[in-house]
Amino acid sequence: MASFKELEKNKVQVEFKISAEAFNAALNRAYNKDKNKYNVPGFRRGKAPRKVIETYYGEMAFFETAFDEAFPEAYRAAIEETGLFTVSRPENVDIKSMSKEEGIELTVDVYTKPEVVLGDYKGIELEITKTEVTDEDVEKELGNRANQNARYIDVERAAQMGDKVIIDYSGSVDGVKFEGGTAEAQSLDLGSGMFIPGFEEQIVGMTAGQEGDINVTFPEQYHAENLAGKAAVFAIKVISVKEKQIPELNDEFAQDVSEFDTLEEYKADVRKTLETQAEARYNYQLEDAAVQKAVENAEVEIPACMIEDQIDYQMQEMEYRMMYQGFDFETYLKTTGATRESMREGYRPSATRRIKTQLVLDAICKAEALELTEEETDAAIAEMATNMGQDVEKYKAQINAEELNYVKDRALYNKVVTLVKDSAIVK
Repeated sequence: MASFKELEKNKVQVEFKISAEAFNAALNRAYNKDKNKYNVPGFRRGKAPRKVIETYYGEMAFFETAFDEAFPEAYRAAIEETGLFTVSRPENVDIKSMSKEEGIELTVDVYTKPEVVLGDYKGIELEITKTEVTDEDVEKELGNRANQNARYIDVERAAQMGDKVIIDYSGSVDGVKFEGGTAEAQSLDLGSGMFIPGFEEQIVGMTAGQEGDINVTFPEQYHAENLAGKAAVFAIKVISVKEKQIPELNDEFAQDVSEFDTLEEYKADVRKTLETQAEARYNYQLEDAAVQKAVENAEVEIPACMIEDQIDYQMQEMEYRMMYQGFDFETYLKTTGATRESMREGYRPSATRRIKTQLVLDAICKAEALELTEEETDAAIAEMATNMGQDVEKYKAQINAEELNYVKDRALYNKVVTLVKDSAIVK
């Protein structure tokens, strides 16, 4: 029988037993796992029977590995039996007794989910401004779309800011070319700021076919340490100068970029899109403000281990993103002068906020006895399938228990958020 006693707030000591049967089964697994580590005279390594090894090295030869084998399942069963909601890994493992005949008696310390004292979460008063789409907004968006559909045509005049130039270049520091400093037929939008400061400005005034040198200095915080702060010379040749031509806003433009025949029809559709986006922003602001107010109104003491685990997750999440984008995390730290410790501290406020938000929403869900209906579960599965680009029925047929729990948890989370948002009073 498993039992527990409270050590301090949100921390308990769990006492349980690993049966003799489970321990001996673990000893057999430990023997098969570790037998190659033991050298017994008269036997080839790994061929000595378990009893021979235990006689030669001692009865407890396989106890440590066997404990590691048996502990996870026994601990899981003990937590399930006690009904505890743990939020940390077990620590301070204290083995009271261990034998083949009696099994193992032990205790572990573990942190449990903290209790939340809810404040007001329904009828929260908020002040949020709802943005109205104006004629100016529509004209600005039309201008952006026209700009996105601009064409570039060759011109014979000197390059100006806003032009696109095609150039060959070769860079050197102290007369020595450096890696990555040479390119042919490179496209560059003047004024984009894509190159080293001062580079694009010195191309202004040059014409197609013209050659010359550009003198620049790499920034002190440049990602390539061997170039940071160094003066460089780029020998360039302008191959062509292209002027940006923005299409006129008329019926022909509407027909080219949309399914509409007239500019007025296209303009009405643009307004509708902007209004939809404005409504989505308003709903997001309302949702965020309502949830954060409910979180502020609640009281909860969060165990430090929960915050540290969340920081670990956010740090790992960032490293994965950087890796995906082709950046090395250690190089990033050197370039920015940051450390893992300083970054962890930077994540601490957001990690704490995330955890408290989740705890409060869980508490609201429990207080309101919210559950998903069968229709809501089906709708959540269908939405997930659609987002993944899969057939709904096929996805529903092959979804496993873990994925289903994720979908249901997410849908229930959204249901709690909707409850808080819809009950808010907006001034």
